Amino acid sequence: MSEPRLRVERDGPIGRMVFDSPERRNAISGEMWRAIPKAMAEFEADPEVRCVVLRGEGTTAFAAGADISEFEKRRASADAVKEYDGIVDAAQHAIEDSRKPVIALIHGFCIGGGLEMALACDLRYADTSSQFAIPAARLGLGYGVHGTSRLVATVGHAAAREIMFTGRRYRADEALAMGLVNRVLPDAELDAYVRKMAQDLAANAPLSIGASKSIIDTLIRPQGDFSDGIEQIVRCMSSEDYIEGRRAFMEKRPPRFRGK
Repeated sequence: MSEPRLRVERDGPIGRMVFDSPERRNAISGEMWRAIPKAMAEFEADPEVRCVVLRGEGTTAFAAGADISEFEKRRASADAVKEYDGIVDAAQHAIEDSRKPVIALIHGFCIGGGLEMALACDLRYADTSSQFAIPAARLGLGYGVHGTSRLVATVGHAAAREIMFTGRRYRADEALAMGLVNRVLPDAELDAYVRKMAQDLAANAPLSIGASKSIIDTLIRPQGDFSDGIEQIVRCMSSEDYIEGRRAFMEKRPPRFRGK
């Protein structure tokens, strides 16, 4: 099995970041999270790069979430969770704060941390085989403020509640109906469509796109007090339910949550 990595490529005015761990459905490792800000900084500094595409290797998955095999080590205590969430937040902000448009090209599974990264992108295009979910409630996880606010800004609070409370998977047509993705393409047509879209964006005025992106992101960012929610997230991460959810996932069995 090859080591998971974030593959960084350039194709004329288009930059690409590729979650490259197909054996694990492109699950995002700690090293991959850390590589995103560096890659985005390089794209940001390169005036020849006008648009960035984020995707997973192959067509089975965009990213089937964070690499849960690391959770026993990286997310087993409150301090470890805080450090891990900081790495994830840095990856999201690197995409959101870039002046350049970022497109998520979504084949197959787009789950948990994978969907979080897709939501950080400006545009999301998916194939008809794609599936979407945030299974935090099935794992005993407390989902972060930033990722949740991005979800609410994208689909509204009613759809966000259903996504978060049920943890269920949504088909591509359902994701399109709720505004989670911009467009759904036949599986064989997605790559060509996104390439054409990226080329079109690269041909537009970069200062205009940068200004629009900055204003839109400022408008959707929350201004509220999330201290209570953050306390509850910390409680989730130190709970018996979180340990049970993590272990049940690894053991491929239904979790037995007790609310403790």
